[in-house]
Amino acid sequence: MSVANIGGSYDVAVIGAGPAGLAAATLSANAGLSTVLFDEQASIGGQIYRAIADTPITNKSVLGASYWRGTELAEAFRSSGAQYVAGATVWSLTPEREIGVSLSGGSLFTSARRVIICTGALERPFPIPGWTLPGVMTAGAGQILLKTTGLLPVGRTVLAGCGPLLWLIAWQYLNAGVKISAILDTMPGKNRLRALPHVVPFFFSSYFREGLELLRAVKREVPVISGVTSLRAIGDDRVRSVGYRSGDRAEESMAVENLFLHQGVAPNVNLPMSIGIEHRWSDEQLAWVPVLDAHGNSSVDGIAIAGDGAGIAGAKAAEWRGRLSAISAARALGRSFAKSEETRAQRELAVCLRGRAFLDALYRPAKGFRQPSGDTIVCRCEETTARQIIDTVALGCQGPNQMKIFLRCGMGPCQGRLCGLTVTELIAESRGVPPQEVGYYRLRPPVKPITVGEVAALPKTDAAVYAVTRM
Repeated sequence: MSVANIGGSYDVAVIGAGPAGLAAATLSANAGLSTVLFDEQASIGGQIYRAIADTPITNKSVLGASYWRGTELAEAFRSSGAQYVAGATVWSLTPEREIGVSLSGGSLFTSARRVIICTGALERPFPIPGWTLPGVMTAGAGQILLKTTGLLPVGRTVLAGCGPLLWLIAWQYLNAGVKISAILDTMPGKNRLRALPHVVPFFFSSYFREGLELLRAVKREVPVISGVTSLRAIGDDRVRSVGYRSGDRAEESMAVENLFLHQGVAPNVNLPMSIGIEHRWSDEQLAWVPVLDAHGNSSVDGIAIAGDGAGIAGAKAAEWRGRLSAISAARALGRSFAKSEETRAQRELAVCLRGRAFLDALYRPAKGFRQPSGDTIVCRCEETTARQIIDTVALGCQGPNQMKIFLRCGMGPCQGRLCGLTVTELIAESRGVPPQEVGYYRLRPPVKPITVGEVAALPKTDAAVYAVTRM
């Protein structure tokens, strides 16, 4: 699709085609509202249901039933009549709901009476020595390759870290025939005590049975080394081995060709923060989360956030959050919904959230893996180390925005996505204050890379001038 095929204005614009975005766009379109769904990927699904319409993985047992559940959402969306714009990168959004979109080498501005942001989550940074070596990647990146291309790791493969996704991708790799050399489990043992107060709701959640079966299946096939307290990737032109310590033991190492790292996910905050939506630091999820009402409405009028971008809760919760946000948007635009439909969505969301507190506590990443030291690279774009950041705080640097001036952290192509949480926590720890006091990067459009040529070719409207002058 070209920029010429996108209408000038819509009732509802949804950004992101994961479970929340698909559910929100489907409900909005079915309510008779002109609805557009922008997504930067080539096909719908987001991360959880990535490539659901065209994955080369035809054996359904490889990815599991939870993945294929996405086909129902995809089919409902296709029949809804909502306009779908694939390969569309939303790089700007204003409080007046003007949307900057990059598509097929061109850019344009469109607008909507209501906007629902469903940009999901990002993997939490996992800065260890050597994490920039070829052959080291995140578990989520490995899963993307599996779902979109069927590509599997070859050679000695190790997964390291903690969190549900780490165990899920291990299970999927085993189903696909990959031999995993080991899992280096970095979950601190004290987390079990931290999670204990939340154990009863967890027992009555869907997480319990599904998670238990998955863990048992993986542990039957893969050696698991628990209590890992330090990690480093070792190599020259690529990773050759991984060094680790477990408990009080001396460092050991094992040869690898592939090292996958993961220690949870965090809300993708770049777009909502760029328009001034209020966020707070969540000590439970160790991340910034938006301040929202029960329907996902934000502090900026007419803009809602649904899915994992509203707080990590998983695919099913994302769907119901998307529906609640769409119900609120439709009502604001004069459409009526039965109270029972809203009540059902709220009830189903509550069921999906049951047990979440247990998982957040159990898989809380260890401080040593969130706050690196020495010459470990924190900002990959600018090759800034932990020592440089800590030394700069000692010079009087108070927060991430000052750190940009000193060290350019957060000014590279990823715009802080791979370093933001680490920088905030390092500064907070060095200053002895909570992360909420330190704050986050000041984010401005474009929140994704856009060429100078695209900016120059933009129509000279008030919206264009406003967005460009904020860059």
